[in-house]
Amino acid sequence: MRLRQLVFAFLAMMLVVTVQAASRTEIDAKSDEALQRLYQQSQAARELALQARAVLVFPEVYKAGVGIGGEYGEGALRIGGQTVDYYSTAAASIGLQLGAQIKSQVILFMTQDALDRFRTSKGWEAGVDGSVAIATIGTGGTIDTNTLQQPIIGFIFSNKGLMVNLTLEGSKFTRIDK
Repeated sequence: MRLRQLVFAFLAMMLVVTVQAASRTEIDAKSDEALQRLYQQSQAARELALQARAVLVFPEVYKAGVGIGGEYGEGALRIGGQTVDYYSTAAASIGLQLGAQIKSQVILFMTQDALDRFRTSKGWEAGVDGSVAIATIGTGGTIDTNTLQQPIIGFIFSNKGLMVNLTLEGSKFTRIDK
């Protein structure tokens, strides 16, 4: 566990240095674009977002790895279509990996309880503090009915690069001041 924390801290520092922090305006504009891309892929995703208590949008999450990997991104938490807070996401991994990618992530909090737990945490970790059901968009933009019943639903899309990993497990989300 100690090794994981050290690797996580090291990679987070590396990614923060290499990924320039975005302004509120940039995050909000890129979040709008990311949501539009998601909604173009799936009308069901748009309908779910309208039902959600909150939508957490990370328009650009950068991931890179050579044996040891890490990822980092900044995003906006929206309630009722308005940004209420800004968050970062970071994760570290060890294993057979080589490459880099940029992806977009959208997390829907479908229940007030799930949203409250997220907002009151000092660093919410997917898979530990809450389970995120990754939605798979099927033909015609449909989403699996089991996924639709979950309190937290995640979408990963717009992958660009040579490293593929469709998981949020181990990603840590932390509120940031902008």
